[in-house]
Amino acid sequence: MRLAGSLQLALLLASITTAAGLSIPLEVEQPPTIVSHTSGPIIALPFDNTITVRCEARGNPPPEYRWMKDGKEFNYSEFTTNKTHHKNGTFVLHRKQLSQFQGKYRCYASNKLGTAMTEEAELIVPSIPKFPKETLEPIFVQEGEPIILQCNPPKGVAPRQLYWMSLGLEHIEQDERVSMGTDGNLYFSNALQKDSRTDYCCFAAFPTIRTIVQKTPMAVVVKSSEAPPVSKPSLLLPSGVQSLVVLLKGENLQLECIPGGLPTPNITWTKLGHDMPARTDLSNFQRLLTISAVDDRDQGKYMCLAENSAGKVVHYFDVMVEEPPKWQTEPPQSQLTVTGSDVHIKCSVSGKPPPDITWRRNGEIFRDDELSSRRVLDDTVVLHNAKPEDSAVYQCEASNIHGSVLANVNIMVANVAPLILTRDHAEYAVVLKGDITINCTVFSSPPSIITWSKDEIAIEGERFLALEYGQSLKIISTEKGDSGVYMCSASNSEGKSAVRAVLDVKDPTKIVVAPQDVEIVRGNTAQLTCHAEYDKSLQGSFKVDWMKDGKEIVLSSEAESRHFVEGGRLHIMDVNLDDQGTYTCVAKTRLDEDNATALLTVLDIPDAPKNLEISEIKNPRNVVLSWIPGSDHNSSVTEFVVEYEESQWEPGRWRELQKVAGNQATAELALHGHLNYQFRVYAVNAVGPGPPSEPTGRYSTPPAAPDRNPENIKIQGYLPHQMDISWEPLLPIEHNGPGLEYEVSYRRLGVEDKWTGHLVKRHSFVVRNTSTFIPYEIKIHSRNSHGWAPEPKVVTGYSGEDVPTAAPRDIAVEVINTTILRVSWTQVPPATVRGHLGGYHIHWVRRKSLLNPNKILDEHQSLSIPGKRSHAIVPQLEPFSEYKLTVNVFNKKGNGPRSDPVTFSTPEGVPVQVPILTASNSQEDSTLLVWGPPLEANGILSGYLLQYQLINETTLEVVDSQEVNITGAETTQWQLLGLEGGSLYRFQLSACTQTGCGPPLAQESRTVSTGRAISQRSDFSTHGWVIGTLCAVALLTLVALMACFVQKNKGGKYAGTPPPQRQDMFSMEKVKEKEDLHPDVESQPVTDDNYEYSDSDEKPLKGSSSCSLNRGDAVGDSISRDSLVDYADGGEEFDEDGSFIGEYSDCRHRASVSEPSGPSPVTA
Repeated sequence: MRLAGSLQLALLLASITTAAGLSIPLEVEQPPTIVSHTSGPIIALPFDNTITVRCEARGNPPPEYRWMKDGKEFNYSEFTTNKTHHKNGTFVLHRKQLSQFQGKYRCYASNKLGTAMTEEAELIVPSIPKFPKETLEPIFVQEGEPIILQCNPPKGVAPRQLYWMSLGLEHIEQDERVSMGTDGNLYFSNALQKDSRTDYCCFAAFPTIRTIVQKTPMAVVVKSSEAPPVSKPSLLLPSGVQSLVVLLKGENLQLECIPGGLPTPNITWTKLGHDMPARTDLSNFQRLLTISAVDDRDQGKYMCLAENSAGKVVHYFDVMVEEPPKWQTEPPQSQLTVTGSDVHIKCSVSGKPPPDITWRRNGEIFRDDELSSRRVLDDTVVLHNAKPEDSAVYQCEASNIHGSVLANVNIMVANVAPLILTRDHAEYAVVLKGDITINCTVFSSPPSIITWSKDEIAIEGERFLALEYGQSLKIISTEKGDSGVYMCSASNSEGKSAVRAVLDVKDPTKIVVAPQDVEIVRGNTAQLTCHAEYDKSLQGSFKVDWMKDGKEIVLSSEAESRHFVEGGRLHIMDVNLDDQGTYTCVAKTRLDEDNATALLTVLDIPDAPKNLEISEIKNPRNVVLSWIPGSDHNSSVTEFVVEYEESQWEPGRWRELQKVAGNQATAELALHGHLNYQFRVYAVNAVGPGPPSEPTGRYSTPPAAPDRNPENIKIQGYLPHQMDISWEPLLPIEHNGPGLEYEVSYRRLGVEDKWTGHLVKRHSFVVRNTSTFIPYEIKIHSRNSHGWAPEPKVVTGYSGEDVPTAAPRDIAVEVINTTILRVSWTQVPPATVRGHLGGYHIHWVRRKSLLNPNKILDEHQSLSIPGKRSHAIVPQLEPFSEYKLTVNVFNKKGNGPRSDPVTFSTPEGVPVQVPILTASNSQEDSTLLVWGPPLEANGILSGYLLQYQLINETTLEVVDSQEVNITGAETTQWQLLGLEGGSLYRFQLSACTQTGCGPPLAQESRTVSTGRAISQRSDFSTHGWVIGTLCAVALLTLVALMACFVQKNKGGKYAGTPPPQRQDMFSMEKVKEKEDLHPDVESQPVTDDNYEYSDSDEKPLKGSSSCSLNRGDAVGDSISRDSLVDYADGGEEFDEDGSFIGEYSDCRHRASVSEPSGPSPVTA
């Protein structure tokens, strides 16, 4: 759609008849228009100090005001206290003056162009209601006759409430015979003797003015008669046969029939020719018919019928529904027209009876004049060929007996050039994709043609809409290109005018980092992040607000505030359950806003369960505890914990009884007897345990026999001829009754049939005079005053142990290599063990080294093999040494006798690495190698193996390799010849025995080049003493090293070996230590590859370390030894009988064993 044509619209102000009427800018001269006034009636209440009567109008020039009271001029300025009465027509009257100002008021607002007026408002000043003072004579009636007690209540401010009571303020009882009418009278259909009394009082209450008034009491005297005659019905209210009832549409219709007669007549209602409306309500014992909110359909003839056994009577009501005047559609509207046009003012009203219409011009009566161009045709005023002098305020007032309506119609006849009321160069701003409306308010007559342009080009496009007859331009979904200067042009026959407007399309506000849903535990700090982008030109108006559940969060800089914003984050400190909810971040500028929402969920421990109830299911000791779970505070309950407290053994102490799943609210509880329980429950969720519930009432269980027997029965023999029995006693709450004791029964296993029993109260018993280590069957049976527990289980145990009596036989050793041997033996007979078999001790002593056979070493070591074994591997022997070995069995009581000793020798080994290797006196083709002998030869040293390689210095590869066998154990230097000058060599030297050569020690050195060789020879010939000095230093170093080696051998290899006189004592201490650590060896799993060893007769080793190639690492108290732990890690290192196989020989010096401090099992 092209907009250029659509924007050229006429501003048809003269023909606008909208509900809001003609709206003329106040900048234009215009007659008055009433904008606010007080409508009647105005009721002055007794406690009102002042009454304000308002009248305000707008116009140009500003209007002046005058009031009419009851058709006469009323100078309100003499009485008003309103300081601004000269600016408007409002006046204020004081309470003291109110009574003289009752009447009907009308306000007039005038300027030079006309006069507007208001409807009449009546001021009513009611007097204080009261009954007249009067003297009332008693009413005498015969029994059975009707009575009417007149109330005649005073008028007053509605609502009015009527009551009949006695002087004692007791309500007069009402029923079908006695009832009060809507007029306030008290009607008796027939008098009874009990109706006689002297204090019938009518009370009238006026709640609005807080007043109650009382009529003078009336006396009724009912004369008795033996048999009151039956009488035909009569109508006490209303009188006559027919009544006319007129009411307004929308009011409530009330028709009333109160009968007299004996017996009391019944009332029935009928609408002649029609059914009763569905809104009909019968009250006051069928005497009052009410129809709410009547309309024309409720008109017609209604009949009430009063009937008893003596006859009947009827009354007819003619009901007419009328209504006050009202506008059929809307009041006539003000008009703006040009000179020479015809003006029609139509006053369309309805009402019943039809209203009379009165026309006024500027507040004065306006009648038809056939000779004038101004005609009044009933409900229409016509102005032919209107002229400017026809401009005025015309009033149409329609009235009937029920009320009136008034309309002020401003008629302006004028030719006016376009007047643009919108400010020139107004600035507008809108965000991208938003809608904007640019205003151009124009007043003119005749109507103007309005056009819109941008940069002098007519605007066109579907996004541009002309609204309000061109007085505004709406741009939909703005684009950046819409920014610029817009022009609004208005023209008519009287002239033209234009204004400009500047539009700036800005970037929208957008939240780029929105807050995310958060779950947080109560007491922590929650953080919600919100970052937004916005047009930088709007920075002054940009702000970010936070809302919770639709209400703004007030952020405070005070220290106690829990909410603050920092770096685009909302911090909520010390979160509690009230902080849970929906949080909205609102980023806004003066033009737009964006928002994002996140849910903050606060997790907390669950509330305490409620309403705990106990119910029995099978017997008093089996109950069901039920409860109602509390709130889980957003973290599901994982379990409920039932606790109990009993008042006999541990009063006041709560203990856990049972746990149930979090989706259950009941628990079946098995209770002990003879206790006075109370229970409570608490819930647990991921946050933690909640508070416990209120405890239940006390619940007592009857006494009973014990439910179980003692457990964890232990049978031990601390002495050889007795058996110590102990057990875990029943808890006090498990006694189930008084008099708890235990029956200890025992008999020899497989020998005796009869049980020997003893009743004891303690939880231990000693059986004396038993044979050594004999198996027994034992059982412990609980009982109390109410009976025995179920039959106990039988356990087996042994009487006291003694030390073994036999030594292992047939000791055999098999030397595997230089440091390991396999030892085997024949096990001792079980009867000689006299206790639980602990295992076997292997003891070996290194008597001497075969390199120095004259020196006695006496180095002791031992190895413990737990369980029933007949062979073992003995590690960490010294090569080329003589040993003596024994084996003995042990149990918890101690060691048995040792076996006959077996003597064996270990073969030669290979030497250790030489300690030092140096290359000196290098020449062009030779060098001198000097070394020290190995610290441990492990055999008879036979010589050395020297290997040397020529090294390519660029690639570090071996170019040539040679080796030399050097015979003679005493050789410690060697001159190598035939080397290449200026080359790098690597030398490797190993010490050798008949078994082989040890690990090499490497050294690199370089030969000299030709020039340097001549110089060196010259220097050597000149300074031969230098070579001698070097040789002397090397020899001194060798001597010092050998002296250290000899001194070390004198001190022994194993530190911490006890003196001979303490070895037996030391052995017993270690056995006792093992008994404390392993009280029952048979109760532990025993494998065929478990053992312990130590460096003395009785002291097992505890630790081990990894393999080392340098025997010199073992210094002082740490001696290098092989550890079987290293061999146990890989199964391939053992054959079927547990012996080592070949790989061990490749790691002769692998392990280093620290000085032992106690027994330690080692798995092979």
